[in-house]
Amino acid sequence: MRLSGKSAIVTGGASGFGAGIVRRFVAEGARVVIADINSDAATAMAEELGSDTLGMKVDVTNADDVAMMVEATIQSMGGIDILVNNAGMGHEPEPLEDLSEDAFDRIFQLNIKSIYRTSKLVVPIMKEKGSGAILNMGSTAGVSPRPNLTWYNASKGWVITATRSMAIELAGSGVRVNAINPVAGETPMLKTFMGEDTPEIRAKFLASIPIGRFSTPDDMGAAAAFLCSDDASMITGVSLEVDGGRCI
Repeated sequence: MRLSGKSAIVTGGASGFGAGIVRRFVAEGARVVIADINSDAATAMAEELGSDTLGMKVDVTNADDVAMMVEATIQSMGGIDILVNNAGMGHEPEPLEDLSEDAFDRIFQLNIKSIYRTSKLVVPIMKEKGSGAILNMGSTAGVSPRPNLTWYNASKGWVITATRSMAIELAGSGVRVNAINPVAGETPMLKTFMGEDTPEIRAKFLASIPIGRFSTPDDMGAAAAFLCSDDASMITGVSLEVDGGRCI
């Protein structure tokens, strides 16, 4: 129960890594707002997990939605102790010059600007309280890029740098900022990164992971719960690779 008494927001919390983080947070005693573009999935998950959760439709590319999410969290949970910026997207492998400008803009809005939007509203709340933990979703793609995913790789490199910069700026305010860098995982985004899901392509991806398996939502939940708990009170500015050794 490392998160007992804590109130958290998890964006993109109704599926994939986000759902793993939500489930672990609840198991650790936190009250959690499950913010997701898929309102049905967010609501269903909240109903499954019980009264310590609130599911809501949130488009993190929309400033009004983000403001609504923050206000609803304060009203229902009494404050915000933890913010997990998990919502994001990738793109199918293709040469960097072929990605459409619309797709690039979508990646920018979801993977980069959403963190700006949430931080702009949540950081003042945490500063006033004198404590808080922010966790950003990076990727091994920002550390050891794969070819033909250049603009996704670049967006995650930005997340890692932003995390370090936020951490050093906010340390004196009692706010810690970290990131986790997953390797390819058993989530709906896996097929996007691989282009197609075949045994041959899976084998190629797995060959680059020394531990020999894809990451799971449970892996991310465990890492996130630690970094957002008081057990990690001396840890800030870290981008923790949860990658089975891929980046060694």
